[in-house]
Amino acid sequence: MTFEENLARLQEIVGTLEQDGLELDQALRLFEEGVVRLREASTELSRAEAQVKLLVERTDGTFALPALEGEP
Repeated sequence: MTFEENLARLQEIVGTLEQDGLELDQALRLFEEGVVRLREASTELSRAEAQVKLLVERTDGTFALPALEGEP
């Protein structure tokens, strides 16, 4: 899932968890899924932050973004 998809799903999960009458089993499943989605989104944000930190200005005034380890 993309960062945006994970964020949208997290919002859905929060909305559902805020509803009254939610059974405990369903709430726990949603909470568990939310933790997974949050970790995925956090990883993606960390990756984006690392790319921004690697942004290097060239001598001609343009910028280059070196590929991160593990990227083609």
